Amino acid sequence: MTSTTGIIPTEFKVLIEPKAIEEKIGSILLPEMEKDKQKWATTEGTLVAVSPLAFTYAKAEEWADANASPPKPGDRILYAKYAGTHVKGRDGKEYVLCNDKDVMAVLTD
Repeated sequence: MTSTTGIIPTEFKVLIEPKAIEEKIGSILLPEMEKDKQKWATTEGTLVAVSPLAFTYAKAEEWADANASPPKPGDRILYAKYAGTHVKGRDGKEYVLCNDKDVMAVLTD
């Protein structure tokens, strides 16, 4: 797996890029501390990488019966608030590394 993050999840882990936080509200610039707080309290993001074991607790037939498929990299997702560990990738971006069960939903357009 080639990844610009330099982070490859293991066991039942996934790597999430949190949704970008607004820099300002109207014409008021948010202080860095407030942006950080909002960034890590967010519950929406993009799935960047998935370990080989992630989402394997259900068989393919069970996913099909539910008219769903396991989340995959590139999916926009909702995840548990304050889930996982915050890590910085080789690309300089910050990510959330958490358990696959912290992913609560895949967002559709």
